[in-house]
Amino acid sequence: MRSVCVYCASSSRIDTGYTEAAEALGTLLGEGRWRVINGAGSFGLMRVISDATLKAGGTVVGVIPHFMVENGWCHSGLTELIRVETMHERKQRMADMSDAVIALPGGCGTLEELMEIITWRQLGLYHHPVVILNTNHYYDPLLEMLNRAEDEQFMRLQRRMLWQVAETPEEAMRMIET
Repeated sequence: MRSVCVYCASSSRIDTGYTEAAEALGTLLGEGRWRVINGAGSFGLMRVISDATLKAGGTVVGVIPHFMVENGWCHSGLTELIRVETMHERKQRMADMSDAVIALPGGCGTLEELMEIITWRQLGLYHHPVVILNTNHYYDPLLEMLNRAEDEQFMRLQRRMLWQVAETPEEAMRMIET
């Protein structure tokens, strides 16, 4: 079974455009029989992705540190739940289990996960597609910063090989399926 790791917001106080895109992506993943790997969160886009994937017939594996379970932040309806000790172990397990990564809009945690997986690709530690789903142009400032890093030679010119940018869930699906 093909597996995709999805990074996204745990916030529920966001514009409905982000929620709609997450739900559409989850539905496409479920219908395509992709196994979704995520952080097992019970809030925000993480919950939306999980619920939509499950409703569409897919499976969702959540990877979550014990302290988050103890705080009640864990989605209880996932196909499988993997409990780990640390956030570092969580990110490593999610990457190890995936055949691709899609990053939806999110806050510090999502940005940190995205930058780490891009770094792993640059270092040859992760060999699968990384797709940035740029809903409502959310990632434009980050992409501009990465372009500047390349222009000013802080990054090698290979950056175009490290990630792809999708504007819609359908486009993101095409990118991980090729």
